Amino acid sequence: MAENATEVLAGGVVLVAALGFLAYAAQGVGFGGSSSSYDLRASFQSVEGISVGTDVRLAGVKVGTVSKLELNPATFYADATFSVQDHVQLPEDSAALISSEGLLGGNFVELRPGGALDNLPAGAEIEDTQGAISLIGLLMKFVGKSAEDGLGGAAQ
Repeated sequence: MAENATEVLAGGVVLVAALGFLAYAAQGVGFGGSSSSYDLRASFQSVEGISVGTDVRLAGVKVGTVSKLELNPATFYADATFSVQDHVQLPEDSAALISSEGLLGGNFVELRPGGALDNLPAGAEIEDTQGAISLIGLLMKFVGKSAEDGLGGAAQ
C-alpha cells in the first residue's frame, strides 16, 4: 500500500511540473496575458528569415509579433504588418530593421526609436526600414574579392 501511495505522489509531482512548464510556455508565446496592442506597417526590400509570428523587439525585449506579410505588386517590396504592445509608443521617425540573432540564430524585426516629439498612430507606416542582409551574399562578395586580390597580386 505504501508503494502505491509513493507512485501516486510521484505522478502528482510530475503532473504539477508539466502544468507549470505548459503555463510558462503559453505565457512566452503570448497566450498568458491579455495586453492590448496596435498595428504598424513597414515595407522591406527583403524579409528573408521573417514569417508571421516572428518577434518584434525593442532594445532586445519582445514588444510584438509580425502578423502579416505580403508582396506589394506596385513596388515589389514586402509589406509587413506587426502588432506592438500599447504601452510602447514609438516616435514618428523610428526605424524598423530585420536583424539576426547570430550566425545560427533566427531573424527578428528590430525597432529603433527616433527622436521626434510626435508618436506613430495605430496603422501608421514606418518609412525608415532596412531589409534582411544575406549572409551567403556577403560571404560570396568576400570570397570573390579575395580571389580578385590574389589574381591581381600574381599578375603584377
